[in-house]
Amino acid sequence: MFERMLVGKIENRITVGLISLVLIMVFLGWAAINEGGRMQAFQTMEEARAIEQGAVLFAANCTTCHGLDGRGLAGKAPGLNNPMLFGHDFFPDVTKQISNLTGEKKTLNDEKNAPGTTDARKTEIDARIAEIDKTIADLDAKRTADVKAAADKGYNPTGVSYSRLLELGWAGTLDSFILTTLIHGRPVSSNYWPQPMPAWSQTAGGPLRTDELENIVAYIKNWDKGEGWTLDDLYAVNQFPILPKDPAPYIQQIQLLQQSGGVLPKPVGTDVKAIAADVAKLTGDPARGEELYHGKLPATLTNTALPCTGCHQQAANAVGPMTNGTYTRVVNERLKEPQFAGWTPEEYLIDSIVNPSDYIVPGFQDLMVKNLGTEVLNAQDLADILAYIKTMNQ
Repeated sequence: MFERMLVGKIENRITVGLISLVLIMVFLGWAAINEGGRMQAFQTMEEARAIEQGAVLFAANCTTCHGLDGRGLAGKAPGLNNPMLFGHDFFPDVTKQISNLTGEKKTLNDEKNAPGTTDARKTEIDARIAEIDKTIADLDAKRTADVKAAADKGYNPTGVSYSRLLELGWAGTLDSFILTTLIHGRPVSSNYWPQPMPAWSQTAGGPLRTDELENIVAYIKNWDKGEGWTLDDLYAVNQFPILPKDPAPYIQQIQLLQQSGGVLPKPVGTDVKAIAADVAKLTGDPARGEELYHGKLPATLTNTALPCTGCHQQAANAVGPMTNGTYTRVVNERLKEPQFAGWTPEEYLIDSIVNPSDYIVPGFQDLMVKNLGTEVLNAQDLADILAYIKTMNQ
C-alpha cells in the first residue's frame, strides 16, 4: 500500500512537471512571436513621449523667435514647420528636367573643349547651350511664378534652394543638422538676423541638457509630412530661411561641424593649466604654426589672419619681443622670474598668448590683443603655434 502511494505521488509530480514545462514553452513561444510588436510599441511610446516633452520645451524656449506654430516670425527667425527644412520639392518633374539639361550642357562643353572638335561643331554646340540656358531660365521663372505667394516671403524653388540642407551643403542627416544647431547656436547669424541664435546646450554654456535638445529635435521632426506637404503648408510659413549677407563664416561653421563629427571647435579660454592639458593631448604642426603666426593661414574659428607679426618681428626694435629666440628666452630668462616658479615653458607661452597682461616684458608696453584665448584660437591652432615657437630657440 505504501509503495503504491509513493509511486502515485511520483507520477503526479512528473505530470505536474510536464504540464509546467509545456506551459513555459508556450509562454516563451508567445513572447518570441510578439517580441517584435512589443518592442515596436515600446519604441512608439518612447517617441511619443519625446515629442510631447519636446513640445513643452519648444514652447518655453523657441517660440519667441520661431513662432507658436513653428512657422517663424517675419524678420526675426525662420520657420521650422516648413517643407523647405525637410527638403520637399514641389516641382520634382521640373527639377529632373533641369538636371537632365544641365548634364547635357556639361557633355556639350566637354565635347567643345576636346581636341579635334571642328569650328562648325563648336558653333552648333554654342547654339544648343544657349537653348538649354533659356529653357532652364524659363522653367525656373515658371515655378517661381507658380509659388509667388511664398517667393514674395523669401522662398526660392530653383536649384537646390527648395531644400535647406542642400542649400547649405550639409552632408549629414536632418537630425544632426537640427541638433548641432541647437547645441552650438549660430554665433555668426547676427550678420543676417536681428540677433544671433544662442547656444542651447549646457556643454556650450546654454540651459538645456542633451536629452532635452534631442526631445526638441523629435518635436520639430514630427512636423514632417513626407510627400503630404501642400502649397497651403508652404504659404503658411511666415519667414523662410535666408542665406547670410556674408556666407563665408556660416559655411565655415558648417564645414567645421561636419569635419569634427558635430562638435564645433571652441576657443581655448584663459585657464592656463586646463589649456596646457588640452594642448598636451594634441600633436602640434610647426609648419602650420608658422603659417598661422605669419598670417598666411587664417585662424580656424574666425577665418581671419592672426596679428602676431604686426608686433613680433625679427628686429630688436619691434613693438613686441622679436620672434627669433623666443623659446630660448622663455627657458633662460622668463621662467627664472619668481611668479613663474614651477611653470613649464608651454604654460608660460600659453599665458603670454591668452593672458598677455599678466606679465609685461621689461621695455615693452601692454599692447597685445586680449581676445586670442576667448574668441580666436582653438586648441589645435594653439598647439601648432606653440610647436612653431619652440623652433625659435636661437
